[in-house]
Amino acid sequence: MNPANDNFFKNIPDQLPEELIECLLNRDNVRIERIISKGHITPSGQWYDQDGDEWVMLLQGEAVVLYEKDQQTFHLMSGDYLLIPAHTRHRVEWTPPDIHTIWLAVHLH
Repeated sequence: MNPANDNFFKNIPDQLPEELIECLLNRDNVRIERIISKGHITPSGQWYDQDGDEWVMLLQGEAVVLYEKDQQTFHLMSGDYLLIPAHTRHRVEWTPPDIHTIWLAVHLH
C-alpha cells in the first residue's frame, strides 16, 4: 500500500496463513497500521505489552480482545473502537475464521 494515497480495502489476500500487519505511516510519535485477521488470535500464553497507547478500530468483521489484569473482554464489531493504554497486557481471543476482520491501529509513542 502507498500511505500517501491508496484504498484501505484494496489488495486483501483471500488466504492468510498468518495475520497481515502493514505499516501505512510511521512518524515521530505515531504509527498507523492496517491489520487483517481471518480466524487469527494471539498465540496461547502470549500477551501484547506495548510502550505506547494503541487505538484500534474495527472497520470490518468482529474480534474479542482480552485484558490480562482484570480479565475484561471487549467484543468489537464493525465501527467499534478501543483505546488500549500503554503497558496494558492484552491479547486477541477470537476473530471469525470465515471473514476478514480489518483493523485500523494507531500506535502513539
